[in-house]
Amino acid sequence: MLQVSKCISQGAGLAPVLLKRAATVELDWDVRQKSRFDTTDSLGRHLGVFLPRGTLLRGGDVLVAEDGSMVRVLAAPQAVLRITACPSHGSPFDLTRAAYHLGNRHVPIELKPDHLKIEPDHVLADLLRAMHLIVLAVDEAFEPEGGAYSAATHAGHQHGGHAHGDHSDHTDHNHAEESAHSHAKAPAAAHVHGPNCGHDHGHDHSHDHGHSHDHAAPATGSVPVSVPVQFHAQRPPKT
Repeated sequence: MLQVSKCISQGAGLAPVLLKRAATVELDWDVRQKSRFDTTDSLGRHLGVFLPRGTLLRGGDVLVAEDGSMVRVLAAPQAVLRITACPSHGSPFDLTRAAYHLGNRHVPIELKPDHLKIEPDHVLADLLRAMHLIVLAVDEAFEPEGGAYSAATHAGHQHGGHAHGDHSDHTDHNHAEESAHSHAKAPAAAHVHGPNCGHDHGHDHSHDHGHSHDHAAPATGSVPVSVPVQFHAQRPPKT
């Protein structure tokens, strides 16, 4: 058995000529969800695949065997339900509704601009037909969505010029959820505004904003305020 423990997502960085010469292996979705399985490639070699847990293989991924040889993954045709909008009684928006209802049932779905695919299920097929959708049983490759946090989303993918890896730097992102009242934690317990804090001090401080505004406590490192001290002559005790 030839052991395989590495996967190159979509053969990234490999020369097309190498991919063309590589052996292939056809796997359906059930197998491609597993991180450990046995299979046979197009050269008749018995492969023992041991990938990191949670790995999802996609058609076009390249497996690297222990001897350095490469095996290109093909998504094998399998029984699926192909769902399209009815041109006479519906609209493309019906597919959005269908995807919503299927997603609520945690059904693996392959999303395409003009159709959806799911694994065979006669109950869901009847539900979709009741929504005026056309449901056909076909044999096609199945590549369902992996989810935003799934291992199917390979590390290092590109988004408009920046890469998301395991240690991505997101400091350049403008996240709307970042509060305008974001404050660094200071050693002192009290929260104090400096002259350049950028806060709007015209609001009523009687409202609760979820953080304390203590203007009496001096900020760490600020110039100390001198306080006049009055001295009184001590009167002699009464006899």
